[in-house]
Amino acid sequence: MRAIAFDPSSDRFSLRDLPVPAVSDGEVRVKVAACGLNPVDAKIDLWKDAAVDMSDTWVGGLDVSGTIDAVGAGVTEWRVGDRVLYHGNMFRPNGGFAEFATHKAATLVAHPDLPSATAAATPCTGWTAWRAMLDKLRVAKDMPIFINGAGAVGLFAIQIARMVGAHPIIATCSENTDSAARASGATHTINYRTTPNIPEAVRAICPDGVARAFDTVGMGGDILAAQCLGYEGEMLALVDEVRPSSYPEPFMQGLSFHQLSLGSGHRNGPQGEMTLLRAGHDFNAAFTRGDLTVPSFRTVAFEDMPARLSEIRTGRPSAKFVLEP
Repeated sequence: MRAIAFDPSSDRFSLRDLPVPAVSDGEVRVKVAACGLNPVDAKIDLWKDAAVDMSDTWVGGLDVSGTIDAVGAGVTEWRVGDRVLYHGNMFRPNGGFAEFATHKAATLVAHPDLPSATAAATPCTGWTAWRAMLDKLRVAKDMPIFINGAGAVGLFAIQIARMVGAHPIIATCSENTDSAARASGATHTINYRTTPNIPEAVRAICPDGVARAFDTVGMGGDILAAQCLGYEGEMLALVDEVRPSSYPEPFMQGLSFHQLSLGSGHRNGPQGEMTLLRAGHDFNAAFTRGDLTVPSFRTVAFEDMPARLSEIRTGRPSAKFVLEP
């Protein structure tokens, strides 16, 4: 089968011809229809040492849309021919950057009524935004919120905030993403490139600060987000670890802080796996109701994958990419 393999010795991706993976007990093998590209896939060089027995045949790709091709022993809830969607385990090989992938049956989600490429653009970004906004921050009607970043996660977060009736919805963006942020539901946008003091700009809109803040960017964005919080506000840092001692008066303001790693659900038994299933089911249901739409993306072929993964590593990709084998 054709696959994009990562060589940990050279930190490079290449198009290879590899054997179709065997299916293990409790797993299914999926014929891949589409697989989303995400920063965690491209920046494997930063976490490769945490994976066991990574070789030059390692195939990544976490956000997979496809059809079950084979089932392993013990799998009773899925059949060959079922169409599925999943967010994979980054520490296991045989990911979706290939014609066939394997995955644990316990965290498969029935495929939504969406084209394969559209569906594959959603798990890492959309399910993360869903868990952040609703499971962790519990964003609700008329709650003022600040979302730092209008990338794929940020745009989904803005849509979810609009869905539940949060107001105002304040988002940072660039001149290139301003229209997408507003179309997603942002009531106010702040250009991070031209605004010297973003917390001051936020408080010009919400003098008492916001009730919730979601930093999707990292690189010190958690400090910026914390500075926008009002009394007993809550903040989620997606990229950085929270560091309350660096935030202004967290004790006297009664602030609360959250962390989130979508993929950690794979490493924390049935309880963790259930968080993935709930996020996938609930997110897909919101799509079915018409509450959410997928931000724009570009499909790519195998031959273009190494270049696109390298582009994502720079931190400034030109688009959201989805592989169509």
